[in-house]
Amino acid sequence: MLKVEINSFAYSEKTILKNVSFTLKPGEHLSILGESGCGKSTLLHLVYGLLHLENGSIFYKEKKLLGPTKTLIPGEPFMKLVAQEFNIMPFTTVAENLGSHLSGLEEEKDKKRIDELLEVVEMEAFKNTLVKNLSGGQKQRVALAKALANEPEILLLDEPFSSIDVFRKNKLQRKIFNYLKKNNISCITATHDSEEALAYSDQILMLKNGAEELFGTPEFIYKIVATEYQAGFFGEANLLPKSFFSSTNSSEEIIVFPHQLKISEEKTSLEVTVNKSYFKGSHYLMEADYKGKTIFFNSSFPLKKDELYYLKILERD
Repeated sequence: MLKVEINSFAYSEKTILKNVSFTLKPGEHLSILGESGCGKSTLLHLVYGLLHLENGSIFYKEKKLLGPTKTLIPGEPFMKLVAQEFNIMPFTTVAENLGSHLSGLEEEKDKKRIDELLEVVEMEAFKNTLVKNLSGGQKQRVALAKALANEPEILLLDEPFSSIDVFRKNKLQRKIFNYLKKNNISCITATHDSEEALAYSDQILMLKNGAEELFGTPEFIYKIVATEYQAGFFGEANLLPKSFFSSTNSSEEIIVFPHQLKISEEKTSLEVTVNKSYFKGSHYLMEADYKGKTIFFNSSFPLKKDELYYLKILERD
């Protein structure tokens, strides 16, 4: 089990991370969710051992990881990090890149392993292609396969699908994360992609300004979001008075997602004027005005601009 406790970490005098702690069991997947500059990449570099952690500790299987000041080669041998700058050799083939992480002592076994990895990242057709001739997304897939070559116990991924086309990304995410589960490989992913975090994580750690904002299962996180910052990772959200949806006189505001609002045939206190309609495939996202405030709600059909509607709550767990 990996146990991380970061009291604080700073570059020069600027604090990047503070009061961050979590544990990761074998085979578990933790997603680090946060805006750019919140410390996601720094957290991965600390765990991997590229940065020295003075105020805190990192343990793996009861052994304290000492970081770069105590090791000849930074980075823990049982981990692999796929950073945003790909660690691949441009003037060798894809197969040679993967083979560089294998023993080289059993040629047939290595060839079989290379073919297996190419299948996982869907790069079989590029086996003998020089890496320098690949696209950015293809290079990212090579970096992923290379990190998996020796079956690490922990895989650290920094925006691992950022360069990959959407039509391929969804299938590749399923294959990669299913492969990790099947082989009991723990994974920590730094991402902006909330859909990825919700679908594939066992736990989500949301960061804000380098500190823990929320931590828990995807289901728990999604149900308890209470601020615009928290809700903003999961698409458009509305901050509305609680009194709209209960008999309370409280001025407290709550987060309501577009799918939790529907058109009411009866008059309610939430009367809106339609501004725009956005086609989303399975539904339309409606942008409307409520007393000068923008409100979003879903509709199964497009609504005309400037039409008036009353909204009611559909679901609020």
